[in-house]
Amino acid sequence: MTEPTAGSAVEVASRPPAPGVPRLSVTGLLVSSNLLADTPAVGLWTVFRRFWPETRPFRGRVWASLLLVAAGPLLSAATIWLFKILVDDVLTPHSFRYFPALAAAYIGISVLEGVVSFADRYLSTWVGERFVLNLRSRLFTHLHRQSSQFFERRQLGDILSRLTGDISAIEQLVLSGLAQGLTYAFQLVFFTAALFYISWQMTLASLIAAPGFLLIARSFSRRIKDASRETRRRASSLTTVAEESFSNAALVRAYHRQASESARFDQENLGSFVAQMRATRLQALFGPLTELLEVVGVLLVMGLAVWELSTNNITLGGLLVFVAYLTQLYGPLQGLGQLTNSLYAASASAERVMELLDLAPTITEPTHPVPLPRARGYLRVREVGFGYPDTDRPAVAGIDLEVRPGQRIAIVGASGAGKSTLAKLLLRFYDPNQGSISLDGTDLRDLSEADLRRNIATVLQETLVFDGTVRENIAWGRPDATDADIVAAAVAADAHEFISALPGGYDSRIGQRGRLLSGGQRQRLAIARAMIRDAPVLLLDEPTTGLDAESTRRVLQPLRRLMAGRTTIIISHNLLTVTDADLIVVLDQGRISAAGTHSQLLTSSPGYARLYRLHQAPPALHPPERPAEICPGPPLRPSSSPRPTPHPRPLIQPGDGDCQQDRV
Repeated sequence: MTEPTAGSAVEVASRPPAPGVPRLSVTGLLVSSNLLADTPAVGLWTVFRRFWPETRPFRGRVWASLLLVAAGPLLSAATIWLFKILVDDVLTPHSFRYFPALAAAYIGISVLEGVVSFADRYLSTWVGERFVLNLRSRLFTHLHRQSSQFFERRQLGDILSRLTGDISAIEQLVLSGLAQGLTYAFQLVFFTAALFYISWQMTLASLIAAPGFLLIARSFSRRIKDASRETRRRASSLTTVAEESFSNAALVRAYHRQASESARFDQENLGSFVAQMRATRLQALFGPLTELLEVVGVLLVMGLAVWELSTNNITLGGLLVFVAYLTQLYGPLQGLGQLTNSLYAASASAERVMELLDLAPTITEPTHPVPLPRARGYLRVREVGFGYPDTDRPAVAGIDLEVRPGQRIAIVGASGAGKSTLAKLLLRFYDPNQGSISLDGTDLRDLSEADLRRNIATVLQETLVFDGTVRENIAWGRPDATDADIVAAAVAADAHEFISALPGGYDSRIGQRGRLLSGGQRQRLAIARAMIRDAPVLLLDEPTTGLDAESTRRVLQPLRRLMAGRTTIIISHNLLTVTDADLIVVLDQGRISAAGTHSQLLTSSPGYARLYRLHQAPPALHPPERPAEICPGPPLRPSSSPRPTPHPRPLIQPGDGDCQQDRV
């Protein structure tokens, strides 16, 4: 007996668990896991009816592929029949008379089989891959229509697993499985017809084993489907744990939790191993049982064939060809049983994809949207209330605000007061449960998503960038932007200097989630992206969170340029950054507790005054307030409507070095 290798299931099961992680075990059928829930079960025919319409764009090629499927078995049956003629009319009488014709027929059929095989394989592969491409793109687009709630409550690894492996399994059920099933069916029809033509008595004897094949397949199929469903769920769990752990690799190392993460991964890995072994055990048992039936059937036929040959009821060539057809006959019977099991296994993947496709987006496009090419920037929030699902306390309630064009409004409050929830409602990531939000007098629910997004530029609390070039990330704000527009936006965002210092300049890749840049550099890219969008409404959600003092100072300067002439809503928990807003709204437990200017709130709102004192820093870090002029930036794309006059005072307190190109 060999010793278990490193990382094997035996070693994993015996490895001491990390604190808080249960010990693994392979004694049970499956290792318990609550990471992902089971999906609703559906029937095989339901799955086929659901996804067959996906082939409509290339239905002609599908039918052509299925016709080629019929040609293959027909040519195989003809080739075997030529062997009967060779034995009975050439070899047995020792006659060379028919050999040239037989040789030509063999060569012709072989060439034709090669052509048909090539065309069948190429066409079936094209159809299958096109099906996967279309369905995967459809699911990807459908997922992007889901609300923020969907991605906040779903494991990303599970979504990726369904988008990749499960989609491919559906193709096997709908197209590859159909083609393979028809191949087996045509083989059965052609070979059975030839068998009856040679000897109907022996043919009936050979079909005795057929019911046995079907009974075994039926008894195994349901069990294999259940095992396959668990295997797919386990594979998704494994992907989920790996994706989450690697995404937080820095945190894992910082807290020295490599051992616990390895144990958590081992838990799911072992569960996947046990599930796979259960499915393999069922499939491996199915093969020997059907082979035993095949042997019994062949022995019965051979006994009868010897009797028929001894009574001269069949020729030697006929007997040999009969055995050849019979061998080809049992193959399709066994194949149909295995195919049934494979289709049931694939249906487990289909159930997981159907669950996602059946999710209706909670945020829907209006049937007849009100057009809004470019807004003036008038926002009205009327008695808005909203609560997240599965929570009793509303996140915001009774919010009533009016923001005039060009006005700067600050939303402040402690963590959990509802500030970010209000930002999500303004962006229509969620719809309010009560009240309404309107832009230029039109309810956001009556605007198309394209018009709404085009009129709002955002700088989010979490700086989101893509693993592309600097140029591509800035152009996300306006895909049709020219290189000059991109550079102008970068200069205005105080990002041109550090971009030019990168090895590839604007063509430098910034890494996944921008990890090759500092936090301040990523934030300035986000500001450049918002600048190039040139929207009349600007939403800043904690734009300086997580930045050090120097990076914050460098970010504030381009933020003032970005706010100039725009309706601006800045959400912040740091009151020192919003003291010059036209109006400061204080949220407390989802409700407006006070509103006014900075000086008014210091005297009228004890809660605001307390928050302001909490955020005050030593004088050395925050010099006394002084008037500051908004730094001029390079001209961007002109708007289609006149801009309101910007507020004469900066929203954010300036620090030393304003209007200078400081190095980070």
